Amino acid sequence: MNVGEKKQVTLHREQSAILKKLINGKNLAVSAPTSFGKSFIIDAFIAIKKPKNVVIIVPTIALTDETRRRLHKKFSGKYKVITTTEIILDEYNIFIFPQERAIHYVDKLDEIDMLIVDEFYKASSAFDKERSPALINAIIKLGSKAKQKYFLAPNISTLKDNFFTKGMDFVSVDFNTVFLEHHKLYENINGDELLKSEALLKILDNTNGKTLIYAGTFPNISNISNLIIDQQPVKNKKLLADFHAWLSKNYDSNWQLTKLIKRGTGLHNGRLHRSLSQIQIRLFEEPDGIKNLVSTSSIIEGVNTSAENVVLWSNKSGRGRAKINDFSYRNIIGRGGRMFRHFVGKIYILEKPPENEDIQLNLTFPDELIGSIDLDEFKSELSKEQISKIIAYREEMDEFLGDGGFEKLQLEGRLESSNSFLIRDIAKEIYSNRQSWRGLGYLNSNHPDDWEGYLYKVIKLSPGGWGAEYNKIVAFVKIISKNWMCSIPELLEELKDYDIGIEQFFELERNVTFKLASLLNDVNIIQEKILKEGIDISPFIKKVSNAFLPPLVYQLEEYGLPRMLSRVINNSNIIILDDKEKELHDILANFVELSKDNNKLDCLFDSFDKYIFKYFIDGILTDEDNHVIT
Repeated sequence: MNVGEKKQVTLHREQSAILKKLINGKNLAVSAPTSFGKSFIIDAFIAIKKPKNVVIIVPTIALTDETRRRLHKKFSGKYKVITTTEIILDEYNIFIFPQERAIHYVDKLDEIDMLIVDEFYKASSAFDKERSPALINAIIKLGSKAKQKYFLAPNISTLKDNFFTKGMDFVSVDFNTVFLEHHKLYENINGDELLKSEALLKILDNTNGKTLIYAGTFPNISNISNLIIDQQPVKNKKLLADFHAWLSKNYDSNWQLTKLIKRGTGLHNGRLHRSLSQIQIRLFEEPDGIKNLVSTSSIIEGVNTSAENVVLWSNKSGRGRAKINDFSYRNIIGRGGRMFRHFVGKIYILEKPPENEDIQLNLTFPDELIGSIDLDEFKSELSKEQISKIIAYREEMDEFLGDGGFEKLQLEGRLESSNSFLIRDIAKEIYSNRQSWRGLGYLNSNHPDDWEGYLYKVIKLSPGGWGAEYNKIVAFVKIISKNWMCSIPELLEELKDYDIGIEQFFELERNVTFKLASLLNDVNIIQEKILKEGIDISPFIKKVSNAFLPPLVYQLEEYGLPRMLSRVINNSNIIILDDKEKELHDILANFVELSKDNNKLDCLFDSFDKYIFKYFIDGILTDEDNHVIT
């Protein structure tokens, strides 16, 4: 079967059956195990049908890059593979976005030949309360332009009738390409933390192959890390020694990850710099690289990696004291083994797993979307109570924005948040306190001290989930305004005064670039409508959304090129990366040309810089490119 590679690939019977239905134009919602090989079906469909516009919605940035690398290798000769929102389209395009980013392309696409939603169970608030409104919003708006739909999820027994999958055939496949060998060690451990630690060390000492360790929570990651640092020997491997030296130089020599790497262990969570997570996944696949990977739930929803061994250290979900449900448990152990690699996955269970249950997926309109729903289009799908809420919401918003103001705001499609209640709260605050918002333009100042007052005002509009006290967040924003001029160790030295270490650095940078930038965007749009004084803080929003790095540098991190390497390249004038006029795909073409001449970089990069750069280049070359960095 043609899946876009030079060699033909044989699909198993269940894969072939699903592919046949897709080729015949069917709309499918498919539930299949983690090891099923769903990506082969997508690739085969594109290779055979050659659709003009394919939109793939994935749950995380990490999965965006992983999917991009796979599809770019196979299809970039015909398709423009797009993962950022400021890109000019070609005749044939493959878009790969997380749900929050996908919504920005609704108005740029007249029609979509195939809409693919990976992990579509996240559209249910029962599975992902935080992300479900954004995903439902993307499914509604992109789905209305899609000729065909293909939704994917693992471990769903039944799909309740709903508007979002209307006209789609639900296919539940209970077909495993690997055998899972369960070791119920929790029966002897019986909640004893010392016995659990001893069991983990024994597993690490006595197993061959790679091991994924599901820690569940950040405190558990710290505890496991300390255990491995204290009890596991340093590995005598050059690749690990080089990575250790690189982390010490570019991040922090006292960081847990830096110490773990020498012992053949990595860390994976949703907070790390994207390029840092990608490097670790790459090293996890290397024979002489990382042997063990300690992770939160990011490993089951962020990347498609697998291992011969999976250890369930904890049965906690990472959300307060809640335990994982059977759905998440199956997702975790589904990482054990993988078709064509490990046909037997060994699962070591150190805490009691949840009871088996049939998983029913129920998709409904979340209340957070009451401001986004087209009442005329969806009236028959809504309850009387929902209709009343929508009407009341519109009337309240028109009070703040003027008659018809809210409808105009909706038609513009510029708002970032899918939370209608947050949008209402912003409008109410600015409407009620107009005078106090008239100095918002201070955020465009080149002096960070001028930002302070309005940063506090904006942050207070969305009180929870910032990862630190308000004064720390404001101080952090002011300090990382030097992100391009200063190294991370230099920034961390300044942040010591606010008791912000490297772990919190990652968390705050992530919250600032996503949550704060999104909030600032919506404040800016709404104040334009209410104050009408010509204030526009778009320049500041752009800086914040790019972590105060040049936009190209920030985008290249998604492609696997860390900012510190970008800085070296830019400062040497080999490729100018702080050029605001250049488009990302032009810069990528410059890098492909640069890859033909290694000599330019030899004197600039150390051995691990070269390793990282080669990985980055591999992700932008096609199968036809024969030049590879050595």
